[in-house]
Order: sequence, then structure tokens, then C-alpha cells
Amino acid sequence: MDKTDIKILSALLNDCRMSNNKISQMVGISSAAVATRIEKMLQSKIIKKFSLSIEPLVFGHNIVYFVTVGQDWKSILKKLELIGKPYFVVPCIGGLTICSILTNENISKVTTIAKKLLADIRILNIFEAPSFDINQVLTKTDLKILQILLEEPRAQIDYLAEKTGYSTKTVSRSLEKLRNNDIIHFTLDYDPSKLKNFISFAVLVYSKNDVKKTAINVENKLGNWYLQKPWLSKSQFVLFFYSDNIYKLDEITDIIRNTDGVEATDLFIPKSASFPQEWVRKGIENTLKSPKLHISN
Repeated sequence: MDKTDIKILSALLNDCRMSNNKISQMVGISSAAVATRIEKMLQSKIIKKFSLSIEPLVFGHNIVYFVTVGQDWKSILKKLELIGKPYFVVPCIGGLTICSILTNENISKVTTIAKKLLADIRILNIFEAPSFDINQVLTKTDLKILQILLEEPRAQIDYLAEKTGYSTKTVSRSLEKLRNNDIIHFTLDYDPSKLKNFISFAVLVYSKNDVKKTAINVENKLGNWYLQKPWLSKSQFVLFFYSDNIYKLDEITDIIRNTDGVEATDLFIPKSASFPQEWVRKGIENTLKSPKLHISN
């Protein structure tokens, strides 16, 4: 891999529906060359699959994140499945695991039970995702479109219209609404271990005050090294970087640590990442069977 491949991977991580033509303008090579590089990343399993992420809060789920150390991630997830649905799990170098579950229960209650279930495991941190207001509800039209996009995230508008029986205008309006309200995110699953010549890593940042403001402060310094858009929570956020030199990991972390608004940081090097989708498939199927015309969080 070279830096052009990394830029293409980054573009697709942030929006896997981005056209090859638009990516070509960003990275400075032809559209055909972009297509060839994407195909090579698919064949080499750097890109495992394109995926669609749907905001769980739309289905009434809260997200609780766990950062643990010293235990096999499968054992951790098996215990957490007793209190919630798996949302994602990221085993990291050094025995660290970052995972999250979805729950409809009170967060403090879930946290208390989780600590008992993980009594034999060292927990570094537990935090929840922030709630936010969704200005638009999900209609059954939206859900039918999302059902197809879950399996084929890069499906074109014409294909979606044909499969759903809706007009291309209806499909386009639905996608625009969902994107504008941050309900859906088009991304991909990739294998960090296959990034030859580069290291993929994440930094968990603890903010002293306003999370968004602190995240902007960091981006102003290190945005050129971002691999993916930050994930924000109530008092923490996760930054995703790439580096061509292992020693830059400490250098970048030090810069973050000395940025206005940052209280502390933790560095993680992921070995893999999995994002179970069964919860959202069942959520869509159950809602489509319901007599209700729409759902909201």
C-alpha cells in the first residue's frame, strides 16, 4: 500500500458510496485508477466489505461502551450479551478490548450489572453514547430502502428504486433525509493487519469540557492524519489515525494530550473489528410487520 491507497481507504471509511470520480479528484489520479486500487484492496482482503451503520437510538437503543484488558474478547462479549445486543467489538494489541452493547434499560442499572458480570476482568472505562434529537422519523419507505442497503451499501439509486418499487426521486429524498439527520453512515469493514507500510490506530480522548470544541481543536492540529471521522460521546471521543512510522504514534498522542480541552488520552492499536448487524435486521423486519406507519427514538 502507498499513501494514495490510504487516502482512498479513508474516503470510503467515511462514505463508501462516494463515487470513484469524486475520490479521484481528492487523491489526484484517474477514476479508472481509483477503481483498480479499490478492487485490489478487496481482493487482498484489506477491505472486507462495504457496510451501512444505522444509528441505534432511532430504534430506542442506548449504547454502552466498555474498555477492558486481560481477557479474551469472545468471553467478554458472551457475558455482555446477557444484558444487551452486541454493537461492535474491537480487540487491540496488548490484550485491550473495546466493545459496546445496545440496551433499552436504564444505563446506570446496566452498568451495575455489567460490573458484576465482568468482576474477574479489569475494566478501564465504561461510558455511554450521547442522546440526540432526531428531526425526522423513519417511515416504512425508509426501512425498505435500508433493508436493501444493509446487504448492498453501494447500490445505485436506480437499483434501489427497482427493488423497492419506489421512484428514483423518492429513494433520493429518503437517503438525503437520513444522511442529513445522521441516522445512517456508509462505511466499510477493513483488516488493520493488512495495511502494509502503515499502522492504523485509535486514541480515546477524555475531554475537560465541551467534547465537540475539543475535537475541533485536535482536528485543527492533526486532521491530515485522520483515517476516519471521530466518534463522539458525552465526555470522550475516539480519533482514528494512520501512520507510516510506529514512533509517530507517541508523537501524535502527545500532541493530542497537549491540546486545549484534553484531560487525558489512551492509545489503542486494533487487530480486527466486527460490527454485528443482526440487531438492526431484526429491528427493521419487526417494524415492517407492525401496523405503525413509522418509528422514532
